Amino acid sequence: MSPRPAIRPGGRSARVQQSVHTAVRELQAEGGDLTVPRIAVRAGVTPSTIYRRWGDLQELLADVAVERLRPETPPADLGNLRADLEHWATGFLEEMSSPPGRSYLRDALAGDPDGGNAGQCSAYAVEQVETILRRAAERGEHVPATDTVMDHVVAPMMYRILFRPGPLDARYARDLVATVFYRLMPLP
Repeated sequence: MSPRPAIRPGGRSARVQQSVHTAVRELQAEGGDLTVPRIAVRAGVTPSTIYRRWGDLQELLADVAVERLRPETPPADLGNLRADLEHWATGFLEEMSSPPGRSYLRDALAGDPDGGNAGQCSAYAVEQVETILRRAAERGEHVPATDTVMDHVVAPMMYRILFRPGPLDARYARDLVATVFYRLMPLP
């Protein structure tokens, strides 16, 4: 994947990105074939603008998917680590395992030959988990390492979502969190 230019807040590049992303989402919602020319017309840009910025349709879809996977709000603060992790994990699982979530994941990874999109999606989850862990530590709770949560909560979810499609529910997410608490956290 070619490196994307830095986006200046409020600059032309940001406006183009926003209009193109909006066009992609609208056209996806309407159904039918997604093509660079259709997206360009809807976004009010030329196809060459899209090709210069994203290279090809798959990279554009990957960029839109990565942006859609960005959390919109910080994780809830329910007052204790277990409740916070369970709440976040069940919401994460519900969102990622939904048909749109699975589609965004596939698009993000399909246009990702160098792993940058996967890294960005992972960074979103890490940021959320670190927020939860930081809050718990500030309350004086014993917290696991971020990688422990990622490896034993997020990674199994992603494996199941991507490679073993089937029903996944809140109990599965809570069981993964329980694994962190009962098997991996050393006693204080």
